[in-house]
Amino acid sequence: MSELGKKALFLDRDGVINHDPGDYTKSLQEFEILPNVIDRLYQWHLAGYLLIVITNQGGLGKGLYQEKDVDAMHQYLNGLCLAKGFQIAAFYYCPHHPDFQGKCLCRKPGSLMIEKAIHRFGINPSESLIIGDKQRDIDAAAAAGVRGVLIPTNGIISLPNQQ
Repeated sequence: MSELGKKALFLDRDGVINHDPGDYTKSLQEFEILPNVIDRLYQWHLAGYLLIVITNQGGLGKGLYQEKDVDAMHQYLNGLCLAKGFQIAAFYYCPHHPDFQGKCLCRKPGSLMIEKAIHRFGINPSESLIIGDKQRDIDAAAAAGVRGVLIPTNGIISLPNQQ
């Protein structure tokens, strides 16, 4: 850890950690972890990064699924990580959809979820990054002073030495 705070890897969820089918991942049954993601997250953990998931979940705002469904997916993911010897430090999600609840500050490209994590964990934004598959992930990162890395949807998360 630097004198200015911890370094973190912020991760979008759908399309980065789990397969994004093109619409909403509504249940644990639909939650398919992408190949090698757990191993790659473990490598980031070993490189000293705090792992934090930052995800828009507009399907909640649309009433397509419930918070218990999101929590079940996150618990499942964290269980896989714990079995490997590490954990996701926190999960932040925005339950709003602009067509139903209007504009909010937490929905990416807004940076409020990232800023909350930075404050909560004492994270140094300049030593941190976010991996996302949409420009809104990169825009949210930039607004919080975090470097963004854009990967293809359902692509491969780079290892620390491949940044």
